[in-house]
Amino acid sequence: MIEFDDTQPDSVAALLGADGPFARELPNFAPRAAQQAMAAAVAEAIAGRETLIAEAGTGTGKTYAYLVPALLSGERVIVSTGTKALQDQLYFRDLPKVRSVLDARVKTALLKGRANYLCLYRLDQTVREGASFDKAQAAQLATIRAWSARTRRGDRMELAEVPEESRLWPRVTSTPENCLGVECPFYDDCHVVKARREAQEAQLVVVNHHLLFADLALKQEGFGEILPGASAFILDEAHQVPELAGQFFSQSVSARQLAELAQDALRECSGVTGAIGLLLEPVEALQDALKRLRLAMDPLPSRGAFGALEAVDTVREGLHEVGELLATLADLLASQAERSRGLANAHERAALLAERLERIVERGSERDVRWYELFPRGFALYATPLDLAAPLRAMRERSGAAWVFTSATLSVAGRFEHFARQLGLDEPQALLLESPFDYARQALCYLPEGLPDPAARDYTERVLDAVLPVLQASNGRAFLLFTSHRALRRAAELLRARVPWPLFVQGTAPRHQLLEEFRHSGHGVLLGAASFWEGVDVAGDALSVVVIDKLPFAAPDDPVLVARLEALEQQGINPFMGWQVPAAAIALKQGAGRLIRSVTDRGVLVLCDPRLTGKNYGKLFLASLPAMPRTRALADVQAFFGNALPRAAIDPLSPIACDGGEG
Repeated sequence: MIEFDDTQPDSVAALLGADGPFARELPNFAPRAAQQAMAAAVAEAIAGRETLIAEAGTGTGKTYAYLVPALLSGERVIVSTGTKALQDQLYFRDLPKVRSVLDARVKTALLKGRANYLCLYRLDQTVREGASFDKAQAAQLATIRAWSARTRRGDRMELAEVPEESRLWPRVTSTPENCLGVECPFYDDCHVVKARREAQEAQLVVVNHHLLFADLALKQEGFGEILPGASAFILDEAHQVPELAGQFFSQSVSARQLAELAQDALRECSGVTGAIGLLLEPVEALQDALKRLRLAMDPLPSRGAFGALEAVDTVREGLHEVGELLATLADLLASQAERSRGLANAHERAALLAERLERIVERGSERDVRWYELFPRGFALYATPLDLAAPLRAMRERSGAAWVFTSATLSVAGRFEHFARQLGLDEPQALLLESPFDYARQALCYLPEGLPDPAARDYTERVLDAVLPVLQASNGRAFLLFTSHRALRRAAELLRARVPWPLFVQGTAPRHQLLEEFRHSGHGVLLGAASFWEGVDVAGDALSVVVIDKLPFAAPDDPVLVARLEALEQQGINPFMGWQVPAAAIALKQGAGRLIRSVTDRGVLVLCDPRLTGKNYGKLFLASLPAMPRTRALADVQAFFGNALPRAAIDPLSPIACDGGEG
């Protein structure tokens, strides 16, 4: 293993320098000053148990910048990613390279939430019920059975043949509620248990944010003995943390949880004399009540404050009925709990869900925002803390560990106040590292003139009128990112008759498939919303234009956001400038970050929202983006794709003059 002085962060940085082992041993490795600075800062944070916020622009190489000090620290480190895809990339691609170069004899482990692992007990139960499946599901079940005999990890990501969205996966994976634990007949071969044991013995464990917060906030996943022992937590894609933390500090009950409880209760009656006769009627009554309640919710918006539910008589009565039936089922399961471990588990789940439902429906707290969400066949009820800073601060203090938060998008106009306030970070160390990409030469920002207010009825049509000449200049090769699915659908409808290039529209195929087909098309135009704004990496000529239709302000109907904005106002903070603008600026940076993904990429960022130049706050958005030339002239875009020097490149850092205006 490489020797270095862990008291000198500069020695860690030197490993990534021009004379270091990475430059010697890895083909195409380019030493970067920003990467070295981040590695030194992470080493210092781990050694001093400090909190560090590190924004590392695209191309910095932040993965190596935190893996090198983590592996050499001699401490137990948890690395957490925002997505399972990045988690796999980190563990199977990046980590082996870094370990090899450093000759680091450090035990590592990959750990995911239990829903990612095949449950042998539930697979066995599902196989016994196989006759009830249609032809496609039966084929998928056969595929899963064959895979179960050869897999070592039991990680469902290994099995691409069964789609991630297949309704069979919930039947053959476990949840914290339905896991039988040590009393499971398959316990000795359990993939979750094996993964947990490996993680217990590892010095560096790669997890994802969902698992991390489920464990630290709620101890839901049963990994409590693994994560708290860490000396450092490194959270990549940390811009996702505030929203995810809100989910995991919330209390929630969903129709799906209640329906699965009902199904599992009946399933566990198998082989227990008389149990089915006792439980069938109350289970069916609960299932019917859930359907009636969901039907009564139909006229309501897809999400809203809990008061909207209470204002509808049939919904309020339906909630009361579901609560009563759930309590009855819990009592009946209690009478059968001693007859099998499965029924005891069903009783524990029913009691927990009944208590949680009562807490949300009957006991509103001033510290919580109560709200609901509707799905095509179900609903969910939530109580979310108004202030996340306090529980997050308490969680970090309990850990006594170093906390490193890193992403390409954490600052707003070079400042971290918004992110730090959300997470309750008091006086953290902060590091802002610019991307090594030459945006002044590689990119151009085009702000079309003459577009109407984004609220105009024909706004999407006018955006496309402005964008079509850009697509003609680039010969397709574009992402069109929308802030709403309605605008996306309208744009797709209009473009089909107006462009010669292949269109790839979110919702018509799985995301990974759309991206693969887009890459191979050469001149495609991809239309996306929400999930396509981040985590999408298309380097090279296939992507040369990114269009953003509007500033990505959060939906004004979000009941949690509305309550938080009201609370900020009561504290004397302007909620628009203190919360909504910073949050939207970070989201805009994510979308814009899709454009330049390598040192050879070239492209045009088209920002259509006229508020960028017509409102004072537009300057804050523009100041948050990488420094690139900006223009309002279509001729500059055409010249850019003609490889001529755009006029706007004369002064790449010069902002366009903005007219005054508030709000």
